[in-house]
Amino acid sequence: MTKKDSFYDLNEADVDPQRIKREREKARKLRKSQWWLSQVNAGICYYCQQKFSPSQLTLDHVVPLARGGRSQPGNVVPSCKSCNREKSLDTPVDQILKKLKLSSSSENGSE
Repeated sequence: MTKKDSFYDLNEADVDPQRIKREREKARKLRKSQWWLSQVNAGICYYCQQKFSPSQLTLDHVVPLARGGRSQPGNVVPSCKSCNREKSLDTPVDQILKKLKLSSSSENGSE
């Protein structure tokens, strides 16, 4: 993603390697929790709402760790690998803004 396309700047405190390491450790513990197992066993990707086997779902941070997100139930969701890869460092709001920007530019280009 080019800087021109992004809607955010990464904060140095959020990308601190020690903080990221702590949050990833929390995520590893969370993956073993009964709460997470029930989320994954439902088999639904949070983003595309498609059904997958539990082994095809990954743990995704809605607000990415690099953008200040935390490894806690309110911020982690099951995601298919395709959606997780496409989302990258975006939040759902960023994805909406990108769609609006694309929609606006295609409407302006067709005039």
